[in-house]
Amino acid sequence: MTLLPKQSIASSPWISLNVEPNELKLEVLDAGQSFVWRKTNESEWSAVLSSKLVSLKQTESDVLFRVYQPGVEEAVRKELSDYFQLNENLVALYKRWELDDNFKRKASSFPGIRVLRQDPIENVFSFICTSNNHISRITMMIDRLCEKFGTYVGSLPYHPPIDDKLRSFYTFPTLSALAADGMEGSLRDLGFGYRGKYVEHAAKKALERGGETWLKSLRDVSYQEAKKALLELDGVGPKVADCVCLMSLDKRGAIPVDTHVWQIAKRDYKLSGITTKTLTAKAYDIIGDRFREIFGCHAGWAHSVLFTADLRQFSKASPGKKRKEAEIDDEELEIVTNEAPFEEPESNFESAAERAKMRRRIRK
Repeated sequence: MTLLPKQSIASSPWISLNVEPNELKLEVLDAGQSFVWRKTNESEWSAVLSSKLVSLKQTESDVLFRVYQPGVEEAVRKELSDYFQLNENLVALYKRWELDDNFKRKASSFPGIRVLRQDPIENVFSFICTSNNHISRITMMIDRLCEKFGTYVGSLPYHPPIDDKLRSFYTFPTLSALAADGMEGSLRDLGFGYRGKYVEHAAKKALERGGETWLKSLRDVSYQEAKKALLELDGVGPKVADCVCLMSLDKRGAIPVDTHVWQIAKRDYKLSGITTKTLTAKAYDIIGDRFREIFGCHAGWAHSVLFTADLRQFSKASPGKKRKEAEIDDEELEIVTNEAPFEEPESNFESAAERAKMRRRIRK
């Protein structure tokens, strides 16, 4: 693969998306749905979308975009409208969800939180990497994956600036690239640990079923059928399957349950049947059913607002509280999801404290 020289590239002018902040806030790009967006300036985010480098900027009254390829502005506008699902009237949805007192308390601080409609390949394989993981590390892994196996598209300055250095942007790897023989070993070398095996095996299985066409066809089947199909892929358990159903397969009622959602359900909704210290399969289903009962056919969208609020609260918590909740995440969610068995990771970018914690868990 021949790479272009890594130098800053010219862009189009900023173009309006004609969307108000209460319909779209760009903080959703850093809320655990996608791991490819990078901050490239104040209130500005950049990523590769359909092989094109795109930047977005939040203003007081709008979201603006610009592209780094001539003649594709209208195509990118349509792609962004689809990506952010701007056909959905979010203000009207919030108004409906605010009949729930807990949602009403949280919503005023988190307007404009939408569910992204991502490419299914990127969505599936990004979320296979989320098992026993956290957002900053997942982001680093996806960076390495794209740089090693994607195609270089362009470079932009870092934010904050790092001398004259530029950040390079790459496409997400193709399914064929991820299914290549030996991919597991290559990913282990990049610090993916046991996840490398799941990426390679899931990619091979997806190709056998029809590849990208098969994955996108799951948009046209029922939620139950789509989830069942995803669960056949290596490394995909109930939580990851629900994330993919919600974030790329148009299943608006899918409810992914992780530690944040579990805590929300126990703390804010006092659901019966989830009083145990472990998140069982029964409790997982109870939480999803209750959210759908409260919020209706767009329950997954309402869930994403509550998740974002809890995530922001967690990020501001004391280190001790973070450690306690992170331990709940690791220990409890493995029981229900079984996305991957726990192994000693082979990462070369984990902290010594993380490795020590993992060794203690292995000895239990």
